[in-house]
Amino acid sequence: MKKLAKVFYCNVALLFFVLLLAGCTVGTSEESKTAPAENDSASESQKVTNETQESNRTDEKKDESVSTTGSEETKNEESNHPSESEEDDTLSGYSSEEKEIEYARVWLQLGPNQEIDELNVRQISAGEPINPNDDTSASYPEDVIQLAGSRLVDGSVTYSSNGDGTINVYNVPLRWDSSPDVDKNFMHEYTEGIIKKTELVHVDPGNDKEIIKLIDIMNIH
Repeated sequence: MKKLAKVFYCNVALLFFVLLLAGCTVGTSEESKTAPAENDSASESQKVTNETQESNRTDEKKDESVSTTGSEETKNEESNHPSESEEDDTLSGYSSEEKEIEYARVWLQLGPNQEIDELNVRQISAGEPINPNDDTSASYPEDVIQLAGSRLVDGSVTYSSNGDGTINVYNVPLRWDSSPDVDKNFMHEYTEGIIKKTELVHVDPGNDKEIIKLIDIMNIH
């Protein structure tokens, strides 16, 4: 009986040993399975972090490139287009009281011939006859300026300034032809029509270099 009990206890002990060994094997297997999964997760996280950092570095380079390009373009535009102060300095040596700049701008815009040797400026007071060769001529209702070249083919421009960048242009010929056959009231009616048909014109600033060239050949009478 004692021998049978001893065998029973031995079998029970052997069974516990087998179960303990099986439990250790399963735990090791689960740890080995879990470890690669954790390693894969850590590797994937590191990969995402690296990609994010690389993307940020690329965006920073693009921003620097755009900023540099924009700065260079701004500098180029500033060098190609002079500022208003620089344009004012170009004409600063010419008297505004004599209105040389205005005379040059008007001729540059309305002068029949731009290839002239000199630009003559004649100031005509209000009350003077439009046709100085005819006593029946109507008179100018305001002070006017007459611009003309040195030759008849250069033509002329007769106008009054409004002081706001606009002028009233009178369609007055540079030379008057008279004929004894015309009615004695013809010239009065004709010159009255010139006064009524004045044209309002806005004067453009023009090109500074061309304006200076005209001022240099200007004669004010």
